[in-house]
Amino acid sequence: MACVDPPRKKKKGRYGVAELKTLGSQLLSSASHINNLPLLLTFLSPSSPPHHVLESLLSLHSFFLPLLPKLPSSSAVATSAAAPSVADQSEFIYLTWLRSKFDEFLKSLLDILASPQFDVTLKELVLDTLMEFVKVANGGAFHSALYHKLLHSIVRSTSPATYVVDLLESKYFKYIDVRYFTFISLKKLAITLEDKDESDDKIASADGNNESQLSSKMECFIRNMYYTISHVPPLQGSNNTSDLEMWSSSESDQKQHSGDASVDDKLLKSKKPNKNVLSAAKITKKMKLKFTKAWIAYLRLPLPLDVYKEKCGSLDFACLPDNLAMRTKMGLKSDFLTRSYDVGGVVSVMALSSLFVLMTQYGLEYPNFYEKLYALLVPSTFMAKHRARFLQLLDSCLKSPLLPAYLAASFAKKLSRLLLSVPPSGALVITALIHNILRRHPSVNCLVHREDGVDEGKSDHRTDEGTTANSDNVKTSAIPCQKPGIDHFNNTETDPKKSAAMRSSLWEIDTILHHYCPPVSRFALSLGNDLTVRAKTSEVNVGDFSAGSYATILGAEITRRVKQVPLAFYKATPSSLFSETDFAGWTFKSEETPEMINENNERSAKDLR
Repeated sequence: MACVDPPRKKKKGRYGVAELKTLGSQLLSSASHINNLPLLLTFLSPSSPPHHVLESLLSLHSFFLPLLPKLPSSSAVATSAAAPSVADQSEFIYLTWLRSKFDEFLKSLLDILASPQFDVTLKELVLDTLMEFVKVANGGAFHSALYHKLLHSIVRSTSPATYVVDLLESKYFKYIDVRYFTFISLKKLAITLEDKDESDDKIASADGNNESQLSSKMECFIRNMYYTISHVPPLQGSNNTSDLEMWSSSESDQKQHSGDASVDDKLLKSKKPNKNVLSAAKITKKMKLKFTKAWIAYLRLPLPLDVYKEKCGSLDFACLPDNLAMRTKMGLKSDFLTRSYDVGGVVSVMALSSLFVLMTQYGLEYPNFYEKLYALLVPSTFMAKHRARFLQLLDSCLKSPLLPAYLAASFAKKLSRLLLSVPPSGALVITALIHNILRRHPSVNCLVHREDGVDEGKSDHRTDEGTTANSDNVKTSAIPCQKPGIDHFNNTETDPKKSAAMRSSLWEIDTILHHYCPPVSRFALSLGNDLTVRAKTSEVNVGDFSAGSYATILGAEITRRVKQVPLAFYKATPSSLFSETDFAGWTFKSEETPEMINENNERSAKDLR
């Protein structure tokens, strides 16, 4: 049988729906019309009209579906070394040719699925066709290689693949084997993207013009993968196997993944008669392991900021399998959290909560933790959405009595400087934090009031002698402050050891005693008490102020009872806003000359017109 493409009797644009239906009927009725197959394949492209694509798809789907178990795999055809016998040679050539046409058919379907110009109804039909092939193409077993191509097309799409993923979730993610192989494929795709990102960085460094284009493509791929993996429901622990459904109905004990799957990826085990599902214990063990590996591989990618924000607070130990040791679980999660904490900004603020749990409850050692925490103290943090949790954790991190004096002083001084640039709600919570620091660490109470520069130099020399790494800095810090009014604190320094906070003072607190907002100035008076006497003082609950805003401050002032109402009383009606005695040497009188009066009258007349 000659399996060559026939010469076209008509141009592609001259075929109508009726003629395509006739070609499909002929192909399905007799093998003598096999040459209609390449002609129908030409209409499966994003450039073809949708009704032509639909008609060709229906005919080709009906043709290939019963032949799929007989077709050799693409890898088997490429690596086949044994020549068939003379009797089977024609059959082998025919099936090999059909396999090549089926691969073209698959490629066309994946292109249509990823194309944004086709109707959603046609995309749903394409997805159903592909999933039907996944079900039957491997002799009834789940065809993981074909399904991997499907997910690869979804993830590598340059447009959002939300509709296709929603279809998978609503129709196919309820099947246990579909979810299982989804996690396997997404893990492989994540590893591929990670390697691609490293190679793209090298290319972008050589050609700076392509850097933005590469990063935008990579971000689109990562978002598509995130939308896919976040919509795959994890397996809930249950002993009821009757609730678990399988998309494939094979009783085979092995799966094939185009030769590249490991032994650990086997799902389909031998089953007893009248049972088409695995035991719940085995499924749970396999599923949670693949679920974990897929998420960990994805979290190693350079995630966009909004994805970082969403996952920092929601990542929990529930995604890790029970058969992993706690130390392994902690290591898997801490890798992502430490990278998130290093990002900076709001992402670091959100990662601090989970990282603090790992440090306090599981013994995680995080180097330079307080240096990173110190760098987060910026005005924008006190206006962020998640500031309440961050401020409470900040207070908890500064609670230990083993905290060095220089570190407590650096945080107190940094917070004190922020009093000058944060809104009133931020000033209230900063005052509460400074109050607790001074009460917990009596060694830094010298910052509250300094009178003598010589004492400052001596005290600072004693405090910083054991903590300053550079001997020259120790000698410098021992020099007395000769010029009054100079603040030695370096507000731009990111290392608390080098901020010279112990040589400074909390003079900003005196500034907020005259704050325009009455609650701030009233609360600042509490810092004037002797906080070293712990019996007479108590810590302030930072949570009462961490979620404050202009609305909460105004509401508290409106409901507050005032004993004495201030009244303005003048013996004579004031003629000016300020008197001469308020500003000595300044005058607020304006003498008008006749020319100025005439000019003002002319302007008034023009305005009346």
